[in-house]
Amino acid sequence: MGLFDAIGSSASGMQAERVRMDVVSENLANAETTKAANGQPYRRKEVVFQEAGDQGTTFASILAGVSGSAPTHGVKVAGIVEDSSPLKRIYDPGHPDADKNGYVTMPNVNTVTEMTDLISSSRSYEANVTAMQTAKTMFTKTLDLLR
Repeated sequence: MGLFDAIGSSASGMQAERVRMDVVSENLANAETTKAANGQPYRRKEVVFQEAGDQGTTFASILAGVSGSAPTHGVKVAGIVEDSSPLKRIYDPGHPDADKNGYVTMPNVNTVTEMTDLISSSRSYEANVTAMQTAKTMFTKTLDLLR
């Protein structure tokens, strides 16, 4: 794995975590949205990550130095999917979206879970920044040795 591969892998991780933070922010912003654009309560969204690069190459084969194995190129966002967990129902007969029994169907967003995901994503982003800075420092030290 070369220097630019390390920087590219870190950059892809940073980009994927940025998308994850955006989705978590959207979930938090819509935690109380009882009617989305489709007329239904908002459904929590999740980001699905996938290994970027050659899908036939495994991490173990790269570590083992198997000939012909191409290095991976980090991570990419495979998609954004809706969480299929059930929506919450609360009793609030005064709410404008309450049904005839006084129940309101609320989004399946748990703010504690979303904040935990946001912190996790932020830490992963920071780890990728640190890995990128370390690769840059190693490259700079190598150039200094060659002078």
